Amino acid sequence: MLSQLRPALSLLALMTLITGVAYPLTVTGVAQLAFPEQANGSLVRDAKGEVRGSQLLAQPFEGAGWFQPRPSAGNFATVASGASNLAPSNPALAERIDKDAQRLASEGHGPVPMALVTTSGSGLDPHLPPEAARFQIPRIAAERGLPAATLERLVEQNTQRPLIGPAVVNVLALNTALNEMPR
Repeated sequence: MLSQLRPALSLLALMTLITGVAYPLTVTGVAQLAFPEQANGSLVRDAKGEVRGSQLLAQPFEGAGWFQPRPSAGNFATVASGASNLAPSNPALAERIDKDAQRLASEGHGPVPMALVTTSGSGLDPHLPPEAARFQIPRIAAERGLPAATLERLVEQNTQRPLIGPAVVNVLALNTALNEMPR
């Protein structure tokens, strides 16, 4: 029995050191050297150097003068990220979407884009389709006293066109650019 237990425990200790210590330290070291910004969370800092968020995570913005991200089932908390698990046939989901659509609807602006009333799979998607950002322009223009054409240009300047997939706008980057505009 001892002749079988000793090699098993030795192998367990060796594999624990390799997979639990050596491998994670190696991957972390390579990431820090090759991709330091991404390895540290792709943080967005203001002019004072204070962290304002991450390019990779959505965050809520308070007030009518800001572009709003997609709703979050986990209230934008990274620990509770994930979908609500409500089926499309669930009345609670339909009620929440209807309530959000009524809140966002404006006369003459057409239907509310789906991205503004539905959550992403993680609940933390930092991107919106450009159409969803443009839908918010009349509200922001009225709140900030800015011409809609100025905000259109801002959305266009912050639209990312990946090699594969649809164009997207990072809401934090868009609001950061909006904050830097003179009032």
